[in-house]
Amino acid sequence: MAEDERAPAGIDPTVPSVARMYDYYLGGKDNFASDREAAEKIIELVPSIKDIAKDNREFLIRVVRTLAANGIRQFVDIGTGLPTQQNVHQVALDAAPGARIVYVDNDPIVLVHARALLTDNPQTIVVNADMHDPKGIVQHPVLRSHIDFSRPVALLLFAILHFVPDQEEAASIVTALREPLVPGSYVAVSHSYAGSLTQDTIQRGQSVYRAATPGSITPRGREQVGSLFDGLELESPGIVPVQAWRPDWHDIQPDFTLPGLLGGLARVP
Repeated sequence: MAEDERAPAGIDPTVPSVARMYDYYLGGKDNFASDREAAEKIIELVPSIKDIAKDNREFLIRVVRTLAANGIRQFVDIGTGLPTQQNVHQVALDAAPGARIVYVDNDPIVLVHARALLTDNPQTIVVNADMHDPKGIVQHPVLRSHIDFSRPVALLLFAILHFVPDQEEAASIVTALREPLVPGSYVAVSHSYAGSLTQDTIQRGQSVYRAATPGSITPRGREQVGSLFDGLELESPGIVPVQAWRPDWHDIQPDFTLPGLLGGLARVP
């Protein structure tokens, strides 16, 4: 965004946003000086963060393609973030032209951009809702008008649950979002993972994110991330760093010492 460009109504450009910081990591232009300043602090702490963001985007692409190949034609993406290349709807509609997609977010600037992008795409809609009210999401009348919960649905939670500090709340959010899903549905999650980062580095990173909206980031270990899939059937290769989840071109051995994102895909039995 140009420095003299006005922010949309209801948005304070002096307060960094995790969505706009993520956009900056991916090389996007939908960010303000406050976002870039905060993002650069994270880059100083975790120099690989831009690669981590790209790895997550590539994980999203592989997961959505896998789901489409498995016959899924309905996708609900929670905390979609700012539009960038190869969004869920682009990947899904390329693989399955009849697919229906719902993006769920409550960041005003995300909603503005997403709705502008999707004006001419009736198969994809945007719903203003908060993941901290998961029942409000699954009961939302607009979402319900677009998604048929009597048929399989893919629930996508990419790089969003780590903004929920409490493990029990994170698990309860997933449980509530899963409640209407019929057998044959899927749940996909990617989640920040500290690897061998020191506690001091983690705390300094959390301090940066605490000054942004929606707040601090909480990395979790493999077992904690795995517990979010309790009661589901994990697909191979299980919970691994996202870059090692069914990579396209060559074999990548999981390295749990590296900071990044863990990812997994599971089927509702």
